[in-house]
Amino acid sequence: MIERAGGPHQGVRVGRYNILHFTELDSTNLYALRNLDSLPDKQVIVAEIQTGGRGRFKRKWVSHIPDNLYMSLVLKPEDPEAWVRAPLPSLTQYMAVVICEVMLLYGADTSLKWPNDVMVKTSKIAGLLGESVVQGRRLKGYVLGAGVNLNMTALDLEGIDKPAVSLNQISGAAVDPEEFLSALLDEFFNGYDEFIEMGFCSIRDRYIEKCAFMGEKITVSTYDGQVIGDAAGFSDDGALLIINDNGEMVNITAGDVN
Repeated sequence: MIERAGGPHQGVRVGRYNILHFTELDSTNLYALRNLDSLPDKQVIVAEIQTGGRGRFKRKWVSHIPDNLYMSLVLKPEDPEAWVRAPLPSLTQYMAVVICEVMLLYGADTSLKWPNDVMVKTSKIAGLLGESVVQGRRLKGYVLGAGVNLNMTALDLEGIDKPAVSLNQISGAAVDPEEFLSALLDEFFNGYDEFIEMGFCSIRDRYIEKCAFMGEKITVSTYDGQVIGDAAGFSDDGALLIINDNGEMVNITAGDVN
């Protein structure tokens, strides 16, 4: 249970974790970025609703509906060299795998759409956004944001411009956001040190197992245009590997799979 103790800066507790809990924020990621200097490593920020939720490529994330999970996690490197070995973009892929595994506790069989969308068949149930803060050549911190559809009605979902689904629709019951968050943080931190040491390699097999399109012909929209080919795997830093029609291996670090 959440134990409220006055204002958000006094914090609340979910399980064994200290949480900054807000009734409303523009964005948990934006709050974390604005206050990065004063926030400790592994600080969790949660908002009941967001007025300016956003995803990758500055896309809007519908997050004005309460009883879902809108959160950000502040991560600060004790050893910056270790973080060089664990490429930052693959932190969102690590969290995506964790969300899939927690979803199984609720009977939801999910898959991954590279790089970090969590899907139920063709409908999205969770998304992630990672943002790093660099000062000079020094990494100050990393903010890992997650939005998870836990308790949404069919009418709520109609307001989203792409197919979406909510965990309560799959489980057949309301989902306690605090219990889901506690399970998510437990699973995340159980493997966090190994991930920082080994990077994407520590989760590659689990990621491939959940990936929805391995071996299939796919189209990826990138900054430089479309790439078409067969999904062949992932590099050590989580980039998508595609064999194009010329038989060439193409390494894609950012894009949308269609």
